[in-house]
Amino acid sequence: QVQLVESGGGLVQAGGSLRLACAASGRTVSGYAMCWFRQAPGKEREFVAAVNMYSGTISYGDSVKGRFTISRDNAKNTVYLQMNSLKPEDTGIYYCAAVQWRLGAPTAGREYDYWGQGTQVTVSS
Repeated sequence: QVQLVESGGGLVQAGGSLRLACAASGRTVSGYAMCWFRQAPGKEREFVAAVNMYSGTISYGDSVKGRFTISRDNAKNTVYLQMNSLKPEDTGIYYCAAVQWRLGAPTAGREYDYWGQGTQVTVSS
């Protein structure tokens, strides 16, 4: 089993930055894909970014390309999401997810086995 704990959410003004962290425990996630999803009130869950912890392969959702950066620290079993130039439409609960995955990283939530509790990000205009 893998336990995931997100941190770093909060309230920020439009144009500002936040850095989220997702710490995994229970087992090493070096052979896993880890992903960030978000969900705004009344909206469907949206893919944000994903990384393969072994190969480093990265992908981003179209709405965050050029503004968000996902990174990994295998020694700490942790994934980060640096969010810059935040917009009000980035508001939502951000969830970390993990799945044992050989190559690349899936972008569909149904592929992921482990989920964190989420952290709230609120961007004011």
